[in-house]
Amino acid sequence: MNTPASSRIPGLVLTAAVAALSIWLGTLPWIQSHGISALTLAIVIGIVLGNSIYGRIAPRAATGVGFSKSTLLRAGIILYGLRLTLQDIGQVGTAGVLIDALVLCSTFALAWWLGTRVLGMDRNQALLIGAGSSICGAAAVMAAEPVVKGRAEQVAVAVATVVVFGTVAMFLYPAIYQWGLGAGWMPLDETGFGIFTGSTVHEVAQVVAAGRAISPEAGDAAVIAKMVRVMMLAPFLVGLSALLARGKGAAKGQRSKIAIPWFAFGFVGMVAFNSLQLLPAPLVGLLVELDTALLAMAMAALGLTTHVSALRQAGAKPMLLAALLFVWLLAGGMAINLGIGALL
Repeated sequence: MNTPASSRIPGLVLTAAVAALSIWLGTLPWIQSHGISALTLAIVIGIVLGNSIYGRIAPRAATGVGFSKSTLLRAGIILYGLRLTLQDIGQVGTAGVLIDALVLCSTFALAWWLGTRVLGMDRNQALLIGAGSSICGAAAVMAAEPVVKGRAEQVAVAVATVVVFGTVAMFLYPAIYQWGLGAGWMPLDETGFGIFTGSTVHEVAQVVAAGRAISPEAGDAAVIAKMVRVMMLAPFLVGLSALLARGKGAAKGQRSKIAIPWFAFGFVGMVAFNSLQLLPAPLVGLLVELDTALLAMAMAALGLTTHVSALRQAGAKPMLLAALLFVWLLAGGMAINLGIGALL
């Protein structure tokens, strides 16, 4: 039985209102200076409303909220490709691409192993935290959710770890660079440290804040390296889907069908299309703003359906896993950057 489109209106209005508020708050100087994105604000506001007034209107709004959390999310991930071009890869070179790939794969593999084998966590929770830490923060968590099939509270916990440790990184990275220069041991120049920042810090907004705090040159290199890392989201999702299908099939003693995340191919197609520069810049700017709104609505919907009690039940293990991954991103990420730099 098909759901009437009109039943989605209350929920869509609610998520759109939260998204609009979060985008406006994201323009405030203090918020921008602390690298807090509109997506982060949307989920926080959503959680506050979800644990206060939402329960009374949930029967009317649930359909639209669910639509925001699923369909609008996939549309937002596809449009995210308009922020990137294939030319971005050329600006960081072979070394930059290899660094991003090694950081992504090593961080995600470590999250899977530490989370499930060492900490005994639920696999889906560990994978979502790994996706957020290894690729592009909250957007990667949301993109991985349809593949992993995690619960709303697991997604919220993963996003929370991105916020905490990405914020720490935003202040720590510039301090490390200045301290290293003063101590005479910093082996990377401003551009090199920018690539290190872009290849290891969680959110795009946090990368911008950390890189620009060092210098404009470091900021530019950091953003380009981060964009290349974001571009790896699509092949990551396809690979993850294949891995999970193989694991499920092995457990049942038979081959399991791969759940192909088709929106990932839409993302790649959008990157390729944007690289042709067929659309005028003002139109691309408007579509990027629309994309931010769609993703913010998805985040708001996630927050609205997340219960604080479920977050408390998650315990300390998710934060511990995120902390261990953060240490790896710092130490292992630096080692990867230096090693690839020496080889190439």
